[in-house]
Amino acid sequence: MSAIFKPDETFRDDFSYRNSPAAIRRFPMPFPEDRYMYSVNIEPHLPGAKGSVTEFAFDVDEHYVAECRERELVLAAEPLRFQALPHMMSAQWDCLELLMESLARDYPAHFSLAKQGNRWHWINRPLGLDQQFIFGDADTLPRQPLDYIGRQAQGDFVVMDQREDDLWTEAGMVTAQADWSLDFDIGMTFKEWHGPVPLAHEMNVFDRALKYLLNLRLGQPVRRLNWTMTVHPRLDTSPETYPQWGPDRARVTAQNAGDLVNLRVELQGLWRLPRSNAVLFGIRCYLISMNELATVPKWARRMHRVLEDLHPALVDYKGLTRYRDAVVEWLAPYDDGSPTTPGTAPE
Repeated sequence: MSAIFKPDETFRDDFSYRNSPAAIRRFPMPFPEDRYMYSVNIEPHLPGAKGSVTEFAFDVDEHYVAECRERELVLAAEPLRFQALPHMMSAQWDCLELLMESLARDYPAHFSLAKQGNRWHWINRPLGLDQQFIFGDADTLPRQPLDYIGRQAQGDFVVMDQREDDLWTEAGMVTAQADWSLDFDIGMTFKEWHGPVPLAHEMNVFDRALKYLLNLRLGQPVRRLNWTMTVHPRLDTSPETYPQWGPDRARVTAQNAGDLVNLRVELQGLWRLPRSNAVLFGIRCYLISMNELATVPKWARRMHRVLEDLHPALVDYKGLTRYRDAVVEWLAPYDDGSPTTPGTAPE
């Protein structure tokens, strides 16, 4: 989309984040039917419809400037939200190249990249950045490559090294995670990282996902959607900041759920990287309040049904135990029992 940025939005304190009507309509609703259970649900990351969140490889929307500022606040307070093991430098340059080339190609009004051999010139107009550097020479950038470009993209990034028929979490910039910690997970294998997820292991979801990702090909990225919920439009719901956001869950009632509770959807993209053969895992977070979601009648009916019938283990894992019933009660008046059409598009 041709974004009109809202730089003064906040994801903390007064929580002034809001979605415009256009942003609501393009929200990546994760439920194609009236119930939810885990699945691998991986599909090719091909260009989606014009204006959709999947139109381009990396989505830049109206929240771009505000999200980049939020990331700077988190990193200033906790620098270990960026980490990269020493052998991942080649993968860092792969990530920088992928992000710069994608953003410059897809959003030429906002980003540009000029190359003369290994001498590169990057311009980020929304953030007012102009950087000349030598590709491959980290001393010519103000930060490590992934640290530099990760601050200029929406969403989190984890880089997984492939060896021993496994994927190892060995670099990343993670400031908007849903209750997990890069500092804790760095160095873990793919299945160790996803160990806490209930039911999915019994269904062999992660065995199949790992086998699929080990065979991920260069130039053939894939994507999937994941979801949870959060109180307030708060991006940083990490274990490190739990004392700030954990108590919010007890404040939700059937009267204020529309204002307080947000559906939190992750558009997860995976790319094979050319030089390092590592895999980049992008986790782009979208937030929509129940008030905003209810402006789309089909979504309100479906959200009510999904939450009402959600498996108890998933209610617990997604941290919804304290307020799921309040949200279901708030959504009930929007569900008249009429059928919904298949798929996630608004009716």
